[in-house]
Amino acid sequence: MKADEKEVNIAGWGTPSQSAVLDNENPQNALDRNPSTITHTPSQTDPWWTLDLLKVYTVTRVVITNRNSWSERINGAEIRVGNVSDAFSNPICAVIPSIPEGASSNFPCNRMAGRYVSVVIRGIDRYLTLAEVEVYVVYPDNLAAGRSVTQSSNVGSWTAEQAIDFNPGFFPQPSLACSSTDSQTNPWWRLDLGQIYRVSRVVVTNRRDCCPERINGAEIRIGNSLDNNGNNNPVCAVISSIPAGDSSTYTCNGMEGRYVNLIIPGDSRILTLCEVQVYGEVPH
Repeated sequence: MKADEKEVNIAGWGTPSQSAVLDNENPQNALDRNPSTITHTPSQTDPWWTLDLLKVYTVTRVVITNRNSWSERINGAEIRVGNVSDAFSNPICAVIPSIPEGASSNFPCNRMAGRYVSVVIRGIDRYLTLAEVEVYVVYPDNLAAGRSVTQSSNVGSWTAEQAIDFNPGFFPQPSLACSSTDSQTNPWWRLDLGQIYRVSRVVVTNRRDCCPERINGAEIRIGNSLDNNGNNNPVCAVISSIPAGDSSTYTCNGMEGRYVNLIIPGDSRILTLCEVQVYGEVPH
């Protein structure tokens, strides 16, 4: 992994399912960060567990934690990554030979692209049981990572930092993964890149649970001035709309600036951002 890339476990952002459920040991148990809870299918032919990441990512590795008993049941399981919802149709990332009881094993996927990550076991009278599943992806060259952010007002847990936490609002809930201002006149959010960059594009992810229209009319501004809290800097783009839960990319054509602002002009407006990514380079 390159020095400017950040690896993130996104498994919790997705929606899990499995071929069948035994004794309420649900597919969600593989994502609860508690290895003492497990998923479990009944004995069946070709049991499977699938995670829908909701959009396509480049997967670097998958980490599987085995249960504390019956550890041999994971032997021979295949990890598959791809864009087909059928658990057995996507390319194989790895085959699991064995994992000791209660242990975690790392399986590199060499940046396979896919929306679905599945763990499957072929055969008759097989069980599939998982303690934890982690799915790692990289966010290359995102200038927003680890920077200083602020916004015009705060509402509860919807802090400005949550717009650059690599979680696009899917997990555990938007109030713990997205930023939001209070209802006010001209609400804004500002990212300090720490130095001047030539910004090529900005990617904005909208909330998915409600109110996607609140982003309509937001302006992306880039520059070096803090006059009017940075909201007088030149406009890169105006966001007409973004569907709920989607990400849109706005080309800025190398605009130079230290500050990236998003502002919605108007009275009684709310600015909510589930993720902001900034890409560019230092001017030569």
